[in-house]
Amino acid sequence: MENLLEIRDLKITTLRGKNTVKLLDKVDLDIKKKCSFGIVGESGCGKSITANAILGLLPYPLQVSEGSIRYDSKDGEKELLKLSKKEMRSARGREISMIFQEPMTSLDPIFNVEMQMDEALTFHHPQMSKSEKRERSLEMLRRVNIPRPEQTLASYPHQLSGGQLQRIMIAIALINDPRLLLADEPTTALDVTIQAQILKLMNDLKEQNDTSIIMITHDLGVIAETCEEVAVFYAGQIVEQANVIELFGKTAHPYTLGLLRAVTSLGGESRKLYTIPGIVPPGGQWSQGCRFADRCEKCMEKCRQAMPALTEAAPGHYCRCFLHSEEVEA
Repeated sequence: MENLLEIRDLKITTLRGKNTVKLLDKVDLDIKKKCSFGIVGESGCGKSITANAILGLLPYPLQVSEGSIRYDSKDGEKELLKLSKKEMRSARGREISMIFQEPMTSLDPIFNVEMQMDEALTFHHPQMSKSEKRERSLEMLRRVNIPRPEQTLASYPHQLSGGQLQRIMIAIALINDPRLLLADEPTTALDVTIQAQILKLMNDLKEQNDTSIIMITHDLGVIAETCEEVAVFYAGQIVEQANVIELFGKTAHPYTLGLLRAVTSLGGESRKLYTIPGIVPPGGQWSQGCRFADRCEKCMEKCRQAMPALTEAAPGHYCRCFLHSEEVEA
């Protein structure tokens, strides 16, 4: 495989009563090797369920109804959607790891840090001795800049700060040297200085470990700081995708423009925060045409009648909007 991960025509559905409702619709993504790829959008756009689908962690009644997720593993190319439960458990942590949104709820409060790091090693390396696991855990804590790592190993989650817990989550995620790291809002609830340290740490570890990172966030500042490529999600679709410089410099889709405007408006003369009117429509309540039409300042009549296709507005820059192409989604 040319890429580390290739997602094709991914569709995720759920049940509401007796009705099947789409939550993610025809998503295609290519994650290159040793690359930081950003997925950005408001809550409810489909970012987190895409990551959960990669790891086979979709909670019932969500399910992948169509599509393919191909991964270039250490043992050769694999179709993740066809792996057995045992095979997927073996891949989690060793091949693909995930940093979840809330470290305080992701770590078990009744076990100390050493026991939780041991668990990640024991599952994939049952032959490791206790002293080897302890040394590996200390090594990872040092790499994520945890002060007094020996003391930290003996600590429980409630005894540590949010920034320390987030670093420990990163250490656990990387302890088995995975090739792909999924980071779901990794800087949520952290203060600005700790955010900057965490983002720098992730960039450094990517270079040291040759790991690809999928950064899932609503924060465009995080995307600008850490990612090389970015896909903008809206209502279960990709509406724009490009490298970071192209996306920020030549923004094409009105939704992406709205997100950028919301970030930059406080620096303007009016000193008023810009907000995109309306809310993201829930799954099953999408309009017939463009799903952003009801909130778009540039909406035309045809936007309400037909779904624009995701087309190449410029080399390597894809956009789903009739302002850039007349092509309709098949």
